[in-house]
Amino acid sequence: MYSKTRQRKKSKTGSVQLKLSNNRLQLVFSFGGKRHYLSLGLADTPYNHKQAQDKAFEIQRDMDYGQFDPNNLDKYKIGVSLTTVEPVTPITPMPTVLGIWKGYFDSKRRELKPKTIEKYENFTRLFAKLEDLSIEDSMQVKTELQKITTVARVRDALTYLNAATKWACKHKLIATTPYLGMANEMPKPKYMTDPQPNAFSEEEMNQVIEAFKNDKRPGMTYQHYAPLVEFLFRVGCRPSEAIGLNWGNISPDCDTIYFTGSLVQIGNQRVRSEGSKNNKTRKLAVSSRLQDLLLAIKPKNPNPESLLFPSPDGDSINYRNFSRRAWSNIVDPIKPETTPYCCRDTFITLQLLKGVPSTIIAKWCDTSTQMIDKSYADKLKLSQLRPMD
Repeated sequence: MYSKTRQRKKSKTGSVQLKLSNNRLQLVFSFGGKRHYLSLGLADTPYNHKQAQDKAFEIQRDMDYGQFDPNNLDKYKIGVSLTTVEPVTPITPMPTVLGIWKGYFDSKRRELKPKTIEKYENFTRLFAKLEDLSIEDSMQVKTELQKITTVARVRDALTYLNAATKWACKHKLIATTPYLGMANEMPKPKYMTDPQPNAFSEEEMNQVIEAFKNDKRPGMTYQHYAPLVEFLFRVGCRPSEAIGLNWGNISPDCDTIYFTGSLVQIGNQRVRSEGSKNNKTRKLAVSSRLQDLLLAIKPKNPNPESLLFPSPDGDSINYRNFSRRAWSNIVDPIKPETTPYCCRDTFITLQLLKGVPSTIIAKWCDTSTQMIDKSYADKLKLSQLRPMD
């Protein structure tokens, strides 16, 4: 726990730990097979904390060099008498990473969206691999995580553990939040340091739409998905929102869309999630071209619960399959390394180029003006400016 100023043989007793007990500083350590609790009687102030740390160093040094006498504790006084408490029962172990995480997860489960619950469950499986590692051993937790998963996942795990320990502190399950700032010390992925929207040009967008409309490959063609693809390009919503739309979300004359939720992929199932990613619903008046598209695909007497864009077999569209098969086969020859989510980038970019204010686009797309200005508008301005001769 504490840094050493000179070399010495490794202690067989374990380090002296500084903890809080009833809002008072306490030193805890093992010696001679017994667990010792030295109550300092000091409040947890910066000055008292420094004094207690000095005493912890002194006790640790004496134990390391065989000079510690458990029957003579007067030398460690700080203005008040120190007492050694012999616990009647063994010391309660510190809460584990998995234990605190499960408590935090359970406290939030009711307010989480299905996709977020899946993410939390994945973290539960990851933290279970740490076995009984103490939640307070943050550096050891980080080291063990780095052995079993990727840098990006370690960074995410530290972020969520920071939130979990804040919750645990609030409920007095632990005394400190040892993960504060640790995630920011990890290398950041490129999408965080230099987010780059991957938009199609208007010409490329039209090529993709026509390619889906005119697909005539042997066997199963991908023409069925043409309305969905054009819709994504002309609305800028998230793919899960489009997949989840039913005719009850469309006004009778098809000039207005009401976004109230989405269909997300959880394992092998599609689960409806209420509200948007940001827990909002929104109303969008559509362009005349999009209105024509909706009118063209609208059944004569649509069931309000029927999906706008069902799969070829009448079920909801499996986004993963659509992206890996239909999208990659049709779109890669036109513009490689894209996903259906790039339709959203395209909509935002083209609307900016046409002069629509970022505040309006942000409301249409359920995002922030700051995100649009930072990730889209600034890059567009720079790409069009040239140095003066």
